[in-house]
Amino acid sequence: MSMTSADTEITRIEVGEDLGARSIAMRIFRAEPASKHPAFVWFGGYRSDMTGTKAVELERYARAVGTDCVRFDYSGHGASGGDFRDGTISRWVEEGLAVIDHAAVARMIIVGSSMGAWIALRLVQELRRRGEAARVAGLVLIAPAPDFTAELIEPNLTAAEIASLAERSYFEEASEYSPEPNIFTRALIEDGRDNRVLTGPIETGCPVHILQGMRDPDVPYTHALRLMEHMPADDVVMTLIRDGDHRLSREEDIAKLKQAIGAMLLKA
Repeated sequence: MSMTSADTEITRIEVGEDLGARSIAMRIFRAEPASKHPAFVWFGGYRSDMTGTKAVELERYARAVGTDCVRFDYSGHGASGGDFRDGTISRWVEEGLAVIDHAAVARMIIVGSSMGAWIALRLVQELRRRGEAARVAGLVLIAPAPDFTAELIEPNLTAAEIASLAERSYFEEASEYSPEPNIFTRALIEDGRDNRVLTGPIETGCPVHILQGMRDPDVPYTHALRLMEHMPADDVVMTLIRDGDHRLSREEDIAKLKQAIGAMLLKA
């Protein structure tokens, strides 16, 4: 019996050295025969993992069109090792680069959800710095949250949260997606300032499709509009979903995701 998307075998790589070493879990689907299409690469959101609805549906779509798919968990997430409280954007970008290099992804369409869109944008910057911009054939950004620590969290910190950051180096807030609270560390916030992308023009050199719900309680759709304004040189399409929430995991949302990716395959 062939494996379902969620059952694709987990493989691991070690990223970092000494005390910074962590085991990163990934699921790599290889199309047979080998595909000429770009691979799909999944970058999940804050506290999500590679077995979520959108990630699994992405691999199912890769199987349907006959191309490769790479999913992975950041350190401190899902099946990967490491403490979540040690996580920063820089660490997670480093892990993303290590995964696509290990998987030998020659060309890819990156699908980044929420925080994963920020990490995807930083990864593109790093690839361009390495002279490897041609590896990215397209970006699909779902409810993108670039610079969310500086733009959405810091301006809204309460006095109690500021005190907690000073005294305990983190603060907690209730999550509507999990019984466990969200944890935001001082390291994440400080590192976030060093990884901001909304400080000037963003040039990806590839088509970009943004999917954004207008009823998103976590990342307002105006944030996605602002991101679009920072991409004057790119071929950017935005789909605003009037009744869409932050997750965009409904059947009709997944259909829009597949349509966006399918359109990019025609351009690749």
